[in-house]
Amino acid sequence: MADLVSYFESGNKPRSAWRIGAEHEKFAFHLDTLRRPTYEGPDGIEAMLIGLERFGWKPYLENGKIIALLKDGASVTLEPGGQFELSGAPLETIHDICDETGKHLEEVKAVASELGLGFVGVGFSPLWTREETPVMPKGRYKIMRSYMPKKGKLGLDMMLRTCTVQANLDYESEADMVLKFRTSLALQPIATALFANSPFVEGKVSGFLSARANVWTDTDPDRTGMLGFVFEDGFGFERYAKYALDVPMYFVGGKRLNREDYIDVSGQDFKAFLKGELPGLPGVLPTMDDWADHLTTLFPEVRLKKYLEMRGADAGPWGRLCALPALWGGLLYDQPALEAAWELVKGWSNDDHNTLRGMAARTGLKGEIAGRPVKDWAMDVLEIAKMGLKNRNRLSGGLVDETGYLGELFEIAESGLTPADRLLEKYNGVWQGDIRKLYEEEAY
Repeated sequence: MADLVSYFESGNKPRSAWRIGAEHEKFAFHLDTLRRPTYEGPDGIEAMLIGLERFGWKPYLENGKIIALLKDGASVTLEPGGQFELSGAPLETIHDICDETGKHLEEVKAVASELGLGFVGVGFSPLWTREETPVMPKGRYKIMRSYMPKKGKLGLDMMLRTCTVQANLDYESEADMVLKFRTSLALQPIATALFANSPFVEGKVSGFLSARANVWTDTDPDRTGMLGFVFEDGFGFERYAKYALDVPMYFVGGKRLNREDYIDVSGQDFKAFLKGELPGLPGVLPTMDDWADHLTTLFPEVRLKKYLEMRGADAGPWGRLCALPALWGGLLYDQPALEAAWELVKGWSNDDHNTLRGMAARTGLKGEIAGRPVKDWAMDVLEIAKMGLKNRNRLSGGLVDETGYLGELFEIAESGLTPADRLLEKYNGVWQGDIRKLYEEEAY
């Protein structure tokens, strides 16, 4: 256990070394048919990856196929249904993140235009069924696709038909991690509501403002959710490690065993692995890389690695891709803001957390929690984040601080209308029920 806990402890960083990493996913589509592209072919996902190499990206191969690109601490990777993801480098300011995101989108657009492809940022694939969604050639995804239906009804939708925007933030110590984890986990449904941007499923109104967030409620209860134990006395690195050990495994990477593929150990016990008693690999003991891999197969609303991942938001247009790291940077990287945010939510119960999570997926900023309208809670959160960004005082070349990246979120909270509400207004109005208009108006 000590070695497993030390993995998290190795993430402790002094404040001067804190950075923010931003990630976002987007759906590719053929401009003529709107269909999701396959991996293969002259206008497929592989061709997109090859095309991006001209900008200095280096290919990463699995079984002879390009499955990722690497450059300067950032990566371009593929989700199971070909969702195109930028995992940005750890950067110092939101200005840097927004520059990185904009440059990436420009590169993607340049290559996509040559291939007859477009990209759109929403939380759930608006038009196509699971069966109409191509699958990418990554070994771990084959194992997950086989296991997912055993644990929930919507796991395959999570894999194939969702897109998110995330932010990754550092911690200074175990105590700092605990406060950040509790605060951000309690507030994750507020982020879900502010960024809700997926009201359509298979060309129709789904009944949810974030169909993506709803998917996570029926994916796999072993590895998802609001983690009530985080709010209990004694929570820390060891308690999270114990939680991770209780989550069934998916796979073991085969490279250290001189195999190119992943080894299917789905449903098996990491505790048995520690004893060399894993049925799929008898006598083999795990390495720290195996532990790190296992941690990536946990999907709570906030995830602990050597940093904290904020996982609650739908993908969206360029501006909101910058807003998400600004929100969490403002809340978590200024001590007075962090303490104010925790003070705001520390009285919420586990029932409140779970109720708000479900409410955010279905009704966004509508409704009440803990005796107040959700939109009022959201306004309070944004004011605290704005204070935190002001206190950070990270200026751009034009001597502008980071608070401007919250502008659209303030408009959303003040109106009480999420991005999904706006899409529904168009769908029921000027689009006249034609979901294809979304691909014309919302594409990058």
